[in-house]
Amino acid sequence: MNSLLLNTAAEQMANVSATGLAEYAWLMVAIPLLSSAFLLVCGRSTDKWGHWLAVAASWSSFLIGFIIFCQMIGQAPAERSILAPVFTWFKAGGGNETIELSWNLLLDPLSMTFVLLVTFVGSLIHVYSVAYMEHDPDRRRFFAYLNFFVASMLTLVLSDSYVALFFGWEGVGLASYLLIGFWNHELANAVAAKKAFVMNRVGDLGLLLAMMAMYAEFNSMKFVDVLGASRSGDMTGGWATAIGLFLLLAACGKSAQFPLQAWLGDAMAGPTPVSALIHAATMVTAGVYLIVRSGDIFVASPTAQLCVAIVGAITLLFGAIVGCAKDDMKKVLAASTMSQIGYMMLGAGLGPIGWTLAIFHLFVHGFFKAQLFLGAGSVMHAMNEQVDMRRFGGLRTVMKVSWICFGIAWLAILGIPPFSGFFSKEPIIAAAFNSAAFGTTGAWIFGLIAMVGAGITSFYMS
Repeated sequence: MNSLLLNTAAEQMANVSATGLAEYAWLMVAIPLLSSAFLLVCGRSTDKWGHWLAVAASWSSFLIGFIIFCQMIGQAPAERSILAPVFTWFKAGGGNETIELSWNLLLDPLSMTFVLLVTFVGSLIHVYSVAYMEHDPDRRRFFAYLNFFVASMLTLVLSDSYVALFFGWEGVGLASYLLIGFWNHELANAVAAKKAFVMNRVGDLGLLLAMMAMYAEFNSMKFVDVLGASRSGDMTGGWATAIGLFLLLAACGKSAQFPLQAWLGDAMAGPTPVSALIHAATMVTAGVYLIVRSGDIFVASPTAQLCVAIVGAITLLFGAIVGCAKDDMKKVLAASTMSQIGYMMLGAGLGPIGWTLAIFHLFVHGFFKAQLFLGAGSVMHAMNEQVDMRRFGGLRTVMKVSWICFGIAWLAILGIPPFSGFFSKEPIIAAAFNSAAFGTTGAWIFGLIAMVGAGITSFYMS
């Protein structure tokens, strides 16, 4: 599993020539981005069929990504990293003082895992949204924003440098603002969108500071240079700690981790498909991706690595407790996401042994959390948009399909075998107990917190 999902910094540039469909990998980003622009520019003239264009664009990205992934797993592990040049952004200076910034796509097992998650789950949410938003007069604009969300997330995970990643990072933040406040004629929705936007700017400051530190020390912000320096020992402990803590701040904002978690509950103001997309496949997973992609930096700084584990442990417990206190069905699921992302952050904080576990849990969580949110949307439609669970009862007798689908996802998040959550969450708990990174006492503390959080999850989800 490690060889499939994660590549070291030294391996990332093993194969720098894009061949086959990899040469056209840029289409995965370009198609939904162009679709979004088309729907926004053409306006009302596309109201009757624009949503189907958005659905087709999202599925096209998945098809391209799936074929590239199939080609990739047919290669030897050392050849599974491909650098696909797109264009030269700018070039300045001359001679030894030349500064050139190229925009390339890094196709490796880690980025392609995210591509499949984002495009497949995102496309299913697109299909669900066709009927969910059927009576909304602005359905075309909604689908334009969904396409932009997918394109931004793909830009983030496919970038080969922190500069290009930052563009996707900001695009995801903008898309979330537009979608959370989609029904902005209601003041509460507009306020919720602003809250998410402002709190994420705090995290963005962390990413900017990390990028500035990288350039000051290494004169580069490319993954191969920065992560290569951390692996070779050229990155001193002080710089690794500073950069690692700045990256952690960025991840806390985007993934709603303590202490920047307050925006996530209010983000439920948007249409339910937005909640599913934010929580399952796009925004909140970006922080975990950033930590795992930058894993070599945290290995070079045990202090920063410990802080990642501490933040994850606090958040997984805090989110579970918040879930017990909510009556709003969607806000319970939001707290659940916060808690489950905490498990991923805890796994990422355990070092190389936990990186694959974190990504595996992220991947399966994307499916069962989307299923839970879409099930919640089904219930909301049936209950005339009512979200207070205290006013529900006996729905399984009249909504059998929703009840079965929601029940399957419930068993998965509880970690009941043979459902997916068992195979992703339980190994994180075991790894926390067995981790040698923080000593015997630290391992027991993190392990017990993870186990207690799982117990509370079973309570509030039930």
